[in-house]
Amino acid sequence: METKPKEVVVDGITYVQKGLWETAKSLDGLTFVIVRTYSAGVHAGYLKERNGKEVTLINSIRIWKWAGAATLSQLAMEGTKDPENCKFPQAVSSITLTEAIEIIPCTEAARQSIEGVEQWRE
Repeated sequence: METKPKEVVVDGITYVQKGLWETAKSLDGLTFVIVRTYSAGVHAGYLKERNGKEVTLINSIRIWKWAGAATLSQLAMEGTKDPENCKFPQAVSSITLTEAIEIIPCTEAARQSIEGVEQWRE
């Protein structure tokens, strides 16, 4: 049985709720995700491969410090509302993380927000 998406009208404009499965995809259809690891921190990038706790990301950004989102879940759904106070260093072309404990698919808005944060440098 198919259910109708939730709709809301604000100032005469109808907005349709998207499902969480409608995540950001690019780079040959790979899904943009946030990965929290046991000991290597938090990373955002395109999920190339997963084998148990081992995850390989393409164009990976280390989420060293974030602001403008209360949790990683909110960051994955909405992005950051405070990019000036985020510390996301230079992306790497590929990274293999061996102790992934959480993988969160990101929305397109979150991907754009995360990738739009100015690169942090010391």
